[in-house]
Amino acid sequence: MGSKIHCAHILVEKLSVAQDLKTRISKGESFANLAKEYSLDVSKKRGGDLGFFSRGAMVSEFEKAAFALQKGQVSEIVKTQFGYHIIKRLD
Repeated sequence: MGSKIHCAHILVEKLSVAQDLKTRISKGESFANLAKEYSLDVSKKRGGDLGFFSRGAMVSEFEKAAFALQKGQVSEIVKTQFGYHIIKRLD
């Protein structure tokens, strides 16, 4: 299963919102709870959980950031055509 990773994310429209959420996560707030409250993506119902995916399944900026993470690590803010993402590697 080494070619697939399991991630969650939070997607927002504004950089300022992403920066605020990133700060709150770094201070220990629940990633899943913040995803449920703020994310624009349908995955918000699952706390941002995107399930397992392999390379080629996501847009390149997202994929590059996600595959660079270690298990449990949270990404910096990633900009894509969809908005601003914060990604957490679950597995």
